[in-house]
Amino acid sequence: MARSYGNICRVKGIKNTMEEKITIIEGPPPTFELVEDGWSTGVLEGPALYNVALTQLRTFNGGELVERCYKAWKRREAISLEYRSEDGLNKEAPIVAARATETDEGQVLLLWVRLPDEEIELAFDFDDDPDDSGDDDFGPFA
Repeated sequence: MARSYGNICRVKGIKNTMEEKITIIEGPPPTFELVEDGWSTGVLEGPALYNVALTQLRTFNGGELVERCYKAWKRREAISLEYRSEDGLNKEAPIVAARATETDEGQVLLLWVRLPDEEIELAFDFDDDPDDSGDDDFGPFA
């Protein structure tokens, strides 16, 4: 699984209110993996088609960031992931679920975000069958 690494900070919004965002301030753009579990369909019902994607971010304060998400949702406010795309543009994706976990490399923040169809890039992986010995027998030529 690919992981994105970077530092994360809180951003204040305009109009003297806190606009809830988790911002990646350094490191490469996050990698998103499309989630096709049943729970994601119920979260995203609406007039437009959206997908749920998972990204993993290494952080120093994963528990605090998850708590910020829970508090925003309790107040019925949205919270977004702000990041820089590969072409250098600032992008935002609404966070629909969050979890922090501990690994051998440190804390990892798991964020499930809502992405529109046009933001999804499909990558096809053609792994060889582990039982395949590599010797293809196509038979004799005619």
